Amino acid sequence: MSEHEPYTHLRAAIDGGITCLDVSFYTPVLAVSVFCVDQVRACLDTSSADGQVLISSTGGGPVTERDIALARELAHAGARSLAECERLYAKRRLRPGFAAHEG
Repeated sequence: MSEHEPYTHLRAAIDGGITCLDVSFYTPVLAVSVFCVDQVRACLDTSSADGQVLISSTGGGPVTERDIALARELAHAGARSLAECERLYAKRRLRPGFAAHEG
């Protein structure tokens, strides 16, 4: 059993009438999907058994140039995350004493 058990963290804060939500998934057991609503807006859904984060177009309306810029930024961040995970995993595998079942 790993010392790092999966979990989901949710923080909600209301300060001076401003609401801030923070959702963190610390688990590889996520479903990530994209779907289209009424042929006018795209939705990116990330969910686990514990929670869900949905990112959609501005105001739930038709896709805008800013929505495209955000989708591009998310794609680039995803590619960087993948590269960093692969680098860290490869580095850890080179350590003496690494067991395949730890991965």
